Amino acid sequence: MVNLTSENTSLILAAEDCSAEEFEQFHYFSKQEQRFISNLIAHGPVLLKGARGSGKSALMIEASRRMYPANPLSSAFGIYISLRHLELLRSEGEKYERMLCQLIIDAVNQTIIKTGDIFEFYPLPNITSLQRELSSLSIASRKRIVILFDDAAHIGREAPLHEFFDIFRTLSSSIISCKAAIYPGVTKFGTRFDVYNDATVIDVSRNDELEGYNANFTEIIKKRSFMGIPQESFSRELNVENVAGFMGRAVLGNMRGFIFAWNHLSKNCKDGKKIGYANLTHTLIDISSNYYWPLIEELKPKLGIYAPMIDPATEIAELIFREAGEDNKQDVLILREIAQRLSKPLELLEYTGFISIRDVSRAMKSRGRGTRYSLNLCTLLEKIHGARVTREIYSRWLNESKERNESLELHKTSELFKMQLPELLKHGEMLIFNEDISKLKKSNAYPYGLTQDKIDILKAANYNTVSALAEASDKSLLALNNIGEETLKRIRSTVAQAIWM
Repeated sequence: MVNLTSENTSLILAAEDCSAEEFEQFHYFSKQEQRFISNLIAHGPVLLKGARGSGKSALMIEASRRMYPANPLSSAFGIYISLRHLELLRSEGEKYERMLCQLIIDAVNQTIIKTGDIFEFYPLPNITSLQRELSSLSIASRKRIVILFDDAAHIGREAPLHEFFDIFRTLSSSIISCKAAIYPGVTKFGTRFDVYNDATVIDVSRNDELEGYNANFTEIIKKRSFMGIPQESFSRELNVENVAGFMGRAVLGNMRGFIFAWNHLSKNCKDGKKIGYANLTHTLIDISSNYYWPLIEELKPKLGIYAPMIDPATEIAELIFREAGEDNKQDVLILREIAQRLSKPLELLEYTGFISIRDVSRAMKSRGRGTRYSLNLCTLLEKIHGARVTREIYSRWLNESKERNESLELHKTSELFKMQLPELLKHGEMLIFNEDISKLKKSNAYPYGLTQDKIDILKAANYNTVSALAEASDKSLLALNNIGEETLKRIRSTVAQAIWM
């Protein structure tokens, strides 16, 4: 989930960038998400799977808030760790293990400080020592230990994360529970980690086919005081719950996309103007061209050896949405043989929110079995005849009680079957590290990016690349003229989007 800041209502940050007050004020969790949070607090290893902006971090942070020391009555000691560290992306083997163990040690000690109690925690940065000291901490505190690893995987890391998942599995015991946030499909677990036997996998994607979908997005809007749209702008047909549900469905339930879309809608409904179908049309078309398609371009420098997959991913998206738009279909069923061969570009489209998997295997009318994906309605609207939201389209896309139209089926006669994928790059260094920081300037790709004035200040101090800026300490950045705490927060948020988000 994401949040607005008081500095700029269009400024969107990841949940881990929120202050405690902002987090509590702006976040709402549905009944389904409450169950996810309970699973994160309970015994046993858990993998939280979801696309970019789906709310994994918010669920983990909320779970940590419900455990000790934030909740003194909890029987679990909660340790939240963000793994957004360049060293982890660039390391493997023993070096990776040492760094990860040290990050866990630092996070545990920072959490212990908040307890006000005196617990000694001084393990060596290796898995054996760490496991022994965590067990001692559990005994001393008389509480289970729950470690929440946020951003455990990175979409551009080509090396298997067997070191991480070996540690994840080794630490897990009756008194130590490990939880990790991963992306759908793109995480390599290594050969020794059996994902479905060694952990419980929870898919956090919001399925618009489930009951209460509209009501959940309505609550999100109410938590944010309607986010700039006065109540008088809604009508009986276009009421708050229906509009919120419609916008939620348009972005496949992705919270980051939903906030972007609602912000855009609010700009068109100032001064008490009524929301109409024209407003919805303008919002969806704009989000498609100025949010979704730029995401594909933004992703390319993060992909390491997978960078060549961006062009086929774009081609696949254009083909799917063109054919779905011609037939007015909200779902696509892709022959499993094709889906398996094109798995990497399809994963990129799922990561960026163009599609969302609904069924791994489903019978096709044309024989065989396929994988069913829902399509984001913003991009779909561009391809529908007339490219506008009508009353009929609004009602059909919104109605959750009726059966959906049959899916568009893509099989061996489809252009997808003939598509050939390019060779992967031989080197794995992500291009984003060497990008000039001018790339971080505020734009459609970086909506909370840096101003030219701040870029000039950073370049004058020899912070010329994204890598150099990411590795700079807070102290060195704050020492620069006209760089204060708010600007530092903006810099860290923009760099985080550039590398991780």
